[in-house]
Amino acid sequence: MRCIGTVVRGIRTPIIKENDDLATIVVDSLMAAKESEGFEFRDKDIVAITEAVVGISEGNYVTVDDVAADVQEKFPSKNIGVTNPILSRNRFSIILKGIARGMDKITLLTSFPSDEVGNGILDEELLEESEYHLGSVISEEEYKKTFGSWIHPFTGINMIDFYREVIEEEDCEVEFVFSNDVKKILDYTNDVLSCDIHTREKTVKLLKENGANVYGLYQILTEPVGDSGCNPDYGLLGSNKATEEKLKLFPKTGIELVSEVQERLIELTGKQIEVMVYGDGAFKDPVGKIWELADPVVSPAHTAGLIGTPNEIKLKYVSDHKFPHLKGDELKEAIKQEIKEKDADLTGQMITEGTTPRKLTDLIGSLCDLTSGSGDKGTPVVFIQGYFDNLADD
Repeated sequence: MRCIGTVVRGIRTPIIKENDDLATIVVDSLMAAKESEGFEFRDKDIVAITEAVVGISEGNYVTVDDVAADVQEKFPSKNIGVTNPILSRNRFSIILKGIARGMDKITLLTSFPSDEVGNGILDEELLEESEYHLGSVISEEEYKKTFGSWIHPFTGINMIDFYREVIEEEDCEVEFVFSNDVKKILDYTNDVLSCDIHTREKTVKLLKENGANVYGLYQILTEPVGDSGCNPDYGLLGSNKATEEKLKLFPKTGIELVSEVQERLIELTGKQIEVMVYGDGAFKDPVGKIWELADPVVSPAHTAGLIGTPNEIKLKYVSDHKFPHLKGDELKEAIKQEIKEKDADLTGQMITEGTTPRKLTDLIGSLCDLTSGSGDKGTPVVFIQGYFDNLADD
């Protein structure tokens, strides 16, 4: 009888650089880990590769000048509104630098009390005590008068001051506006770059319907410029700071990679192993209030066996409601039989109440992101066993 359920291992690899053969590195690192740790491959094992090393290996970079040129081509007036950027040095500051380099003036509209993914920009207690509310439009002067130079407790930085410095260092004028109504940007300019992530298409459509000349961040650098990279699906969304003059884009060859890794592993192990590329996990920090998902999707590429959602019964519900009179081994055997006889699709049934109705790739990607972290663990590959097991599997 199997006594362990899901097992997650961070797999160490060599430091991955541009033009490295990532598929070979992933497979070789897994085989080395197998010998080191003594595990065996099984059907339905999962191999996950962080999007960062995919983008690095494929050389999918663009420069600040590339960003400036594309934005300037789309907005020849050189006077634009930039709406709802996330407040992140890693995610947006280099993008903003490129926008500012191509423009003469930026009116930057940001939501409050936080950005789309939960990065705060003011003291919420002061907001409650002030004359302002979530429907207000607040000027930069009013913001500073009411909230001061608010310092984020985790980063130690006031992002409004920081973004002002980024823009002005490029000899671009900037005006800040704080509003939760994106249409308010049209009071300042008709040329708009919409930077929200998860409502991107809805926002672009809304602004177009209100007469704006608007592009989404996902529509910037979708085609290569010279020797630079591009992402035809997401543009600049999902990009990260590489240097002060360069951005690493979200992967564009993920499907080819996961297919190749899967084929090699099946050939080597004889097991049906699933493979995915993952970025940010889809979870929220209850203390910092930050929603981790700053990428456009959790998994930009995965093999077919990872499509779908869990089809699980809630053990506590079954135990309490269906077998309240049973205990011990008798209860366990009854529940195992319930699992074996469950419907192929449990959607809408009370027996699933309390399970997590999310995509498998979002759940697995979150598990991988928490495992690999974003710092110095050195495990850009995550190996998962037993994820699809249940109590009835002996």
